Amino acid sequence: MGFAVMTMTEAAATRVKAIVANSGPDAQGIRIGIKKGGCAGMEYTIDLVKEADAKDDLIEFSGAKVWVQPSAVLYLLGTQMDFEATKMRSGFTFNNPNQTSACGCGESVELQAADLAALAKQREAANA
Repeated sequence: MGFAVMTMTEAAATRVKAIVANSGPDAQGIRIGIKKGGCAGMEYTIDLVKEADAKDDLIEFSGAKVWVQPSAVLYLLGTQMDFEATKMRSGFTFNNPNQTSACGCGESVELQAADLAALAKQREAANA
């Protein structure tokens, strides 16, 4: 049995559904990716999905659809996506166990590929 690349909170699902609802009839969800950039080396990317790509991993929760680009999967395994709105900012946040550091402003991160052996052990322990 497989497992989801990442999970999302109810707040993230609510925000994804709001983005889709306000983006026209062709909008289906959002796509998460990783690109090189920022002072820490990598940045999360978020794009509107109007046409799904069969190569992407699909995560569905509470009616929200999030696709993950194949090149980002190893960096996002075990990640929980959330949405927060504070007095200073609002946006998606990522609780990513593969993050090793972040820049001071929080806009870029340093990521390492997930340890697949450790994930398999965690999964075995959870199923025992």
